[in-house]
Amino acid sequence: MRHSETLLDRIVVNSRVLVGKPTIRGLRISVEQILAALAAGVPVSDLLEDYPELEPADIRAVLLYATERVREERVYEMVAA
Repeated sequence: MRHSETLLDRIVVNSRVLVGKPTIRGLRISVEQILAALAAGVPVSDLLEDYPELEPADIRAVLLYATERVREERVYEMVAA
């Protein structure tokens, strides 16, 4: 569990950086930006080359962060009366 917590420590939310979007280590690189690139098929190696300040653990942290948010998500059926 501690490894997961350490990875998640890389994700920072600061209202003064990118209007409070989750970022990687407070850099101006958002979790959303990395997820969108990965979803578009950009290889991790390309991301690490394009953003030299990123580390492989940052990519794992982004994926873990997204996993945690989805795990917390709840969907409730609403039936009209």
